[in-house]
Amino acid sequence: MTISTRKTVLAGLAMFGTVAMLAACAQAPATTDDTNSAAASDFLPCMVSDEGGFDDKSFNQLGFEGLTEASETLGVKPITVESATETDYQSNVQNLVDQGCNLIVTVGFNLAAATVESALANPEVNYAIIDDTADLDFNGEIDAPNIKPIVFDTAPAAFLAGYAAAGYSKTGVVGTYGGLQIPPVTIFMDGFADGVAYYNEKNGTTVQTVGWDVASQTGSFTGGFAAGVDSLAKAQGLIDQNADVLLPVGGPIFLSAIEAIKSSGKDIAMIGVDADLYETYPDGADLFLTSILKGMKVGVAEVVAGAGADDFDATPFVGTLDNDGVGVAPFHDFESKVAATMADELDAIKAGIIDGSITVESPASPKQ
Repeated sequence: MTISTRKTVLAGLAMFGTVAMLAACAQAPATTDDTNSAAASDFLPCMVSDEGGFDDKSFNQLGFEGLTEASETLGVKPITVESATETDYQSNVQNLVDQGCNLIVTVGFNLAAATVESALANPEVNYAIIDDTADLDFNGEIDAPNIKPIVFDTAPAAFLAGYAAAGYSKTGVVGTYGGLQIPPVTIFMDGFADGVAYYNEKNGTTVQTVGWDVASQTGSFTGGFAAGVDSLAKAQGLIDQNADVLLPVGGPIFLSAIEAIKSSGKDIAMIGVDADLYETYPDGADLFLTSILKGMKVGVAEVVAGAGADDFDATPFVGTLDNDGVGVAPFHDFESKVAATMADELDAIKAGIIDGSITVESPASPKQ
């Protein structure tokens, strides 16, 4: 598949500073630490967001926090640009190349084509991309040697959340909907629905998942990652089907789900994605049963720090349950509302997934 073809595919799916660096003062003969510091001062890390911006309380924000943390440690000031729409991706990446960035981190699957195109045209620049393997030909090979994927096998973590949701549900119906029908979204939905099915298998229950069908890979999507009328309608549609646990997957779309829940007047819980939304969005804390976590902040910080120390390679960073790259947040205010045995059950399931006795698979899972 060519880059232009991939752009077409992504478009189809969607229908679904001036740099301030530390000045090196005149110094005595350099020690090892002095040398590393001098090297870091010449390093300029940069980042391009996907739609939603760096304050989305979700994946863009987590990536930004990782970049900021590593940059502060290195003593450099990063450059960041936000994408308002998909038409901004290519120009935003080129903008950072033109500003002399040494490492450009792109946030999200949707930036894959722009990232690969720029990496091939600028082999002296290093790139990292979150939530995509930069494999436009789908042959298992990264398409440029200067791109490092930062990906996460979130299906097992979502499986745990699905199990908990089924155990909590009083109506026997739980629901999920997504922003765009792309792998970083559907992987959550696959794991969630399979976790509900596993709960039914183990407990003799018939909790139903609405909004996503794993077998047919079809379900409910807003067509973007913005909160608003479309997301509100999708959430309301699940509520109308009697769902009392909602999993909105796609950055800020969760804000519309909160609106729908409050308008309904019903006792409905939510599950967050990417970050622990109980902490990042305290205004909705009383609604969050748990959140499905992706260690994007840690992954980005590790990659940026490595590149700043002149230690960059294209080997993918893959977050898993085993390395704590993915997981589930505490029940917080719902601790007394879930079964007393639920935490122990989830610990046992997590151990089973890690040792291979419980298989959790998704078509969207990254190759490891």
